[in-house]
Amino acid sequence: MGNNIIEKWSTLKEVQEYLGVGRETVLNWIAKRNMPAYKVGRLWKFKISEIDEWVRSGGADDRAAEKREPKDKG
Repeated sequence: MGNNIIEKWSTLKEVQEYLGVGRETVLNWIAKRNMPAYKVGRLWKFKISEIDEWVRSGGADDRAAEKREPKDKG
């Protein structure tokens, strides 16, 4: 019975510190890269296990974003 550990919700600030990125970066990832985040009232809340999985699957990879942009600018 005692090994059902419930993961606590993390704040935007905790996720910034965990990933070593700024507030705007996290908010952009939520808006544009499908970062797992939940709105609770006016606050964003996160599960670190979901953030880890998202990072591992390439969600934060800049190269993935570059592939969507046109290569030929001239």
